[in-house]
Amino acid sequence: MPSPPPTAHLRTGKHATRGYHIMAKPIGPICNLDCAYCYYLKKEDLYAGNQKWRMLEATLEEFTRQYIASQPRASEIQFSWQGGEPTLLGIEFFAHALTLQKKHARPHQKITNTIQTNGTLLDDDWATFLKQNSFLVGISIDGPAEIHDKYRLDKAGRSSHHQVIRGLQALQRHQVEFNVLCVVNHHNAEYPLEIYDFLKSHGTEFIQFIPIVEPIGLGSVTDRSVTAAQYGRFLCTIFDHWVRHDVGRVFVQIFDTALAAWCGREPALCIFAETCGGALVIEHNGDVYSCDHFVDPQHILGNVNHISLPILVDSPQQLKFGCDKRDALPDYCRECEVRFACNGACPKDRFIRTPTGEPGLNYLCAGYRQFFNHIQEPMKQMANFLRAGLPADSIMAFQAAHAPSEK
Repeated sequence: MPSPPPTAHLRTGKHATRGYHIMAKPIGPICNLDCAYCYYLKKEDLYAGNQKWRMLEATLEEFTRQYIASQPRASEIQFSWQGGEPTLLGIEFFAHALTLQKKHARPHQKITNTIQTNGTLLDDDWATFLKQNSFLVGISIDGPAEIHDKYRLDKAGRSSHHQVIRGLQALQRHQVEFNVLCVVNHHNAEYPLEIYDFLKSHGTEFIQFIPIVEPIGLGSVTDRSVTAAQYGRFLCTIFDHWVRHDVGRVFVQIFDTALAAWCGREPALCIFAETCGGALVIEHNGDVYSCDHFVDPQHILGNVNHISLPILVDSPQQLKFGCDKRDALPDYCRECEVRFACNGACPKDRFIRTPTGEPGLNYLCAGYRQFFNHIQEPMKQMANFLRAGLPADSIMAFQAAHAPSEK
């Protein structure tokens, strides 16, 4: 489904009416690994016959120019590079991207870059470049080798774990800021503390736990998919350890997002926000889609070479996509005691029915409900500490004084 070549006629809009973020896929779905659960490898079928999985210089510059120009003047602009595996493009691609950012930046505008990688190609040259240019690196690790290599193998079916750790160590040698993305699947969900302790032992301070859910029919999922019960137990087990030992030392994205909700703030993580639609994707050829999980023919908004980003972001199609998250919420969710923290979670997982038969319930609902109820009291206590001007890590002394000893 490649878009036509760029034309001289670009429909333009100056600024989007709301804040938005673009996830850039400059190499599309191309990757050097063959992770069994990767949903993005299949996106190669959208561009059948494509021979150049690399964002052209003209498209890169058009995207860069528009993305910077359409953001509020005082805002920090973040370029997020993903794939596939973006490091396959080489350092020179990203060096040129930085040159274009400097070319189009306005005075005193702060521009930052993040890159999500499987880590296997990182070495001292990459780490030097990333450090010199203040990249934040997300690196994918699913746990110790015997757990990680269950699903994260290379194209020849070989282990990738040792290469990932080698890449992580290169980042650490050069003091590159990084976080870890850990995919929670049916296998590793049974080892929450083993995974958590392993990541901590490798110097990880920031962790995202992303559940893998692969629907294959009406309410059915693959055997790789984490169950709702597993995911709930996984999060609760890690939280119970974290709240006693690691608050303020290790930052787990879903815990931070939950604390924001208990403090009365709108969750910053899109899956828990009331509406969505502000996090879009640009493919290697300039096609823009509603969301990373909705890169399909039904959710293409247009091409940045023909229609400007503000028009795409504010299009009726995209506004409806974002509002549908709230408007399609089942009554079962609207009446839920933890709706304020969950809001029905990600629309991509809303494919089962409620106990009364309503469609649109999140497959992971039972796990999220268990987790948010489980953390309710500690979250209230941390929110109270923050309101009183005390650090959130005051909860650890409170827990030590009031909770039974950890077994």
